[in-house]
Amino acid sequence: MKTLYIDTSNSGISGDMFLAALLDLVPNPDIILSELLDLKHYLSGVSELEISLKKVKRSNVLINQLELKIKEKRNHRSSNILKEALLNFLAEKEFSDSAKEYAINVLNSLIQAESEVHDDLPENIHLHELSSVDTLIDILGVTKVLDILAIFTGNCQVKCTKLPLGGGEITTAHGRLPVPAPATSIILEKSNLIVHGGPIEAELVTPTGAALLSNLNPQVEPYEMDLKKLVYSTGQKEFKDFLNILRVFYGEIKDDELIHDDNIFQKYIEPITVLETDVDDVTGEILGNFIEKLASSNILDIQITSNISKKNRPSYTIKVLCLPEYKFNIIEKMIQELGTLGVRFNTIQRICVDRKIENKKLEIHNKEFNLRYKISFIENKNKKMIANIKPEYEDLKRISETLGISVKEVLYFAKNQIKDIYLNNEKS
Repeated sequence: MKTLYIDTSNSGISGDMFLAALLDLVPNPDIILSELLDLKHYLSGVSELEISLKKVKRSNVLINQLELKIKEKRNHRSSNILKEALLNFLAEKEFSDSAKEYAINVLNSLIQAESEVHDDLPENIHLHELSSVDTLIDILGVTKVLDILAIFTGNCQVKCTKLPLGGGEITTAHGRLPVPAPATSIILEKSNLIVHGGPIEAELVTPTGAALLSNLNPQVEPYEMDLKKLVYSTGQKEFKDFLNILRVFYGEIKDDELIHDDNIFQKYIEPITVLETDVDDVTGEILGNFIEKLASSNILDIQITSNISKKNRPSYTIKVLCLPEYKFNIIEKMIQELGTLGVRFNTIQRICVDRKIENKKLEIHNKEFNLRYKISFIENKNKKMIANIKPEYEDLKRISETLGISVKEVLYFAKNQIKDIYLNNEKS
């Protein structure tokens, strides 16, 4: 499995630092930077914007640093203005749906944190330092690179070190404040990141850096991988006794049980998260409504089984499968809809074979219909092994309602095509 390991132990993290490192992992970083320049057309008040990736020396080693030249008026930018610009950029540029969700979640984390700091509604918040166009540059730039690296598909896991916060005080629009800044603290409180103070008296984690990292939901543990590339970056500050160098490792972890290159299932390994909770105080109507609402979320499957719980009370075990990046959003919905006090989760690996849809014309009673077949298969050395061929139920149901016959009868006709589909796919 592909692995991205973020080593913050000698740097902490900021948005520009993270972006500067990630840009070294894609073949054409200038294309991304050129696209980000368009942000001046999405956010009013930006009169000049230049973005470049340069090399600077730290400890006599050349590393990446993002250089921004910005002229802008941002005195009265609200959270809504920044959010509108981000949404418009995402809508008009090429981003996957999962990447869009990540970028929106990062900005929402910043807005919600500021809202809690000032005890006001999110739409009333003025972001001050965070209202600059560079916040959007960091969020959208990082999102774009992660999208190219397929981080959001579930085929690449993210890990990181414990996060040093620094110490001392910083100057903000609200005066002198202790490190970490209040907004940073709130973001970290809601994350699964492990933090520690020091090792110097300075701010090492910015709110944007914290939001970008925490929304990736990384595992905080040591790395182990077949290293493909190691990249370095730094921020805008230099410290006398602290390197301030972020390292990002990119590579692949081989599963011990599937280590041999000739194992046909090795390429089908992917992570999956299992969410599970038990409830004994909800009605069937609530469960039905919960299933309907969750069906529109990013779930892969849902199962509800009946049990007997403590004090011999009837209960239900609810199990949901999803990709790891969606687990916290779905957990939130489970708690809101069911009122459960806790949700268990575990990210494991699964084998998930290829599948595709083929459209066929099906003639029944002198009428022709479109019918989709789902074909699951395994490819091995240019040979395709068919695992299953199944007509789509919604199409079977539509045809049965049109003709006034049972789904079972439509299935009899559909089965006549399966042999031909099998033979054609086995040869291809």
